[in-house]
Amino acid sequence: MDGLSIIVDSREKNIKLIEALEARGFVISMLNADVGDYILSKRVCIERKSLSDFDNSVINGRLFEQVNRLRESYEMPLLLIEGRDVERRLESRAIVGAIASVYLRYGIPFLFSSDEDESADIMYVIAKQEQSGNDSTPSLKGGRRLYGLKDYQEYVVGNLPGVGPKLAMNLLKHFGSIKSIANSSIDELMEVDKIGKRKAERIHETLNGNYPQSESLSDAIL
Repeated sequence: MDGLSIIVDSREKNIKLIEALEARGFVISMLNADVGDYILSKRVCIERKSLSDFDNSVINGRLFEQVNRLRESYEMPLLLIEGRDVERRLESRAIVGAIASVYLRYGIPFLFSSDEDESADIMYVIAKQEQSGNDSTPSLKGGRRLYGLKDYQEYVVGNLPGVGPKLAMNLLKHFGSIKSIANSSIDELMEVDKIGKRKAERIHETLNGNYPQSESLSDAIL
């Protein structure tokens, strides 16, 4: 046994998975984690969902709040969807849309397992690689933190639709502030490299549109 360490959120009730982790030699610490369910290193945190949990979190919008907090807190967050084919509440297109949205907006990949044993195997492989170096034990604090004004500004702009870290920096360099970006016209946004009309329209609408009182599932996904 390797004596690998793992932090498990104390609210996690999947006893079969916890027993499977113990069987693989994990030293388990049950702690109250503000973010994620299984923490494998200072960089890696896993949010685990059953198939039904995943469907529900897409429908009620909770998924996007959770992945945003994961991205804020950890350098390499992962979503693990566990379960075999069962009756689902969402159509295939909606599921694929949600997965694509999470990856494109937040850069968080999905892993899939059929049951608790496979989930434990996945965590074992990741933990073994992560904990092979120095100072790589699991940490509730996470490995990704925002330190100054520049970091916060890049983070805010980087989460606009179609905008990633590099484009966020280009926008901020071009306009000088988030306020100036918000006050710019569609044509002015298009002056920035890599921003076409469609992307400029989406950015402009996001920053200037009225907040909807209710959001449809398709809006949340797309």
